[in-house]
Amino acid sequence: MEAFITWLNSEVLWSTPVVYALMAVGLIFSIFTRFLQVRLIKDMVMLMFQGKSSEAGVSSFQALSIALSGRVGTGNIAGVATAIFYGGPGAVFWMWMIAFIGASSAFVESTLAQIYKTKQGGQYRGGPAYYIEKGIGWKWFAVLFAFAALLAMAILMPGVQSNSIAAGIENAFGISPVVTGILIALLLAFIIFGGVKRIAHAAQIIVPFMALGYILLSVIIVIMNITELPAVISLIFRSAFGVDQVFGGLIGMAILWGVKRGLYSNEAGQGTGAHPAAAAEVSHPAKQGLVQAFSVYIDTLLVCSATAFMILITGMYNTQTEDGTFLAQNLKGTEVGPGFTQAAIDSVIPGFGAGFVAIALFFFAFTTIMAYYYIAETNISYLMQGKTNPIAINVLRLIMIATTFYGATNESALAWAFGDAGLGIMVWLNIIAILILAKPALLALKDYEKQKKQGIDPVFDPKALGIKNADFWENEYKK
Repeated sequence: MEAFITWLNSEVLWSTPVVYALMAVGLIFSIFTRFLQVRLIKDMVMLMFQGKSSEAGVSSFQALSIALSGRVGTGNIAGVATAIFYGGPGAVFWMWMIAFIGASSAFVESTLAQIYKTKQGGQYRGGPAYYIEKGIGWKWFAVLFAFAALLAMAILMPGVQSNSIAAGIENAFGISPVVTGILIALLLAFIIFGGVKRIAHAAQIIVPFMALGYILLSVIIVIMNITELPAVISLIFRSAFGVDQVFGGLIGMAILWGVKRGLYSNEAGQGTGAHPAAAAEVSHPAKQGLVQAFSVYIDTLLVCSATAFMILITGMYNTQTEDGTFLAQNLKGTEVGPGFTQAAIDSVIPGFGAGFVAIALFFFAFTTIMAYYYIAETNISYLMQGKTNPIAINVLRLIMIATTFYGATNESALAWAFGDAGLGIMVWLNIIAILILAKPALLALKDYEKQKKQGIDPVFDPKALGIKNADFWENEYKK
């Protein structure tokens, strides 16, 4: 099984041509939106704190927090270390690049989710399955995505998060992964059996706290090694373009692992962030699209960069070529993953690294599992056409709890292989959809900017823009 999954990832889902194609899609959207990720960054920040929750929806900030729950996970700690291990320091630059161009992909998919959202069971629902059916009219493709999302979110990907939590806690406190797995499963059950509102409230409290604390520590470590900062920045850029004498030969691997781990972390174009985006209570779809675009920056340019700079500025990393030759081996006996970040912190604050990283991993990864559940529940709702089926929802909850526990006690290599496969399947189905369906999102952006220039708070009218099947905006919103 592991051999097959590894082959599927390396030769099909994440082959080199595929990675370049994903970058090309983000660049295309960046051009079509006239690089909104730069032009409208002020709007992104301001819109985060606007809007209020309602009985049917959540606030823009709550939707952002749920999306960040999914984005800020083990990929921000273990994933960054893995990228440096296989791709060298240059992989960090390519993580930045995929975040920059990926912000436009995040805008498109999240705006589409808002345009084609619906109200089911008294709650807003939306995401790729919804906009594929309503926007393109491909019911079969929408169903395929919904099943792929369920497979990825409920079975393949939770194990990556719980495995990292268990490994970090075992390393720091000597607690058995079995015990950790049980505790994670119980806490997850408490949250997800409380429904979407409990997830939103938990996310808006935990996510800002965990991200700010982690970034603050990284700033402290960088300041304590500030004389090394220019050399580290130079190393990242030299390695990224193949001109460093040590890591220059890894340029292909730097791009591959930087994009791969960057996408795993920030999820731009994957379709996951579109689900909570649809739940936001806003007056115009482009508003939440811009908020979700900024969440990619928060994830990669801030949190992933925090990990990268801690590791590189302290020299606490290994880098290995495909044939097993070490180009850098500063941590003998340390496996790739959270251990790099733990060693980096310990080198500056002795005895603090293992415990801090274990706690950070717990918050990062656990909230990601929460977001996975929300996405899976949304796709269950889609498949059932909005009909409430407590049995199906409870079965989903039990599956999530079981796979989370299993991942905590499983080997990390297999967990990551399954996670990569789940991500790859979703990415490709969603990328095809948003390439076909980009026009409504671009029309919404143009309409948003036009109304802003007129000095009015943008309100969405799909009929005026010639956008069909935006049922919520045509009927429910006017009420």
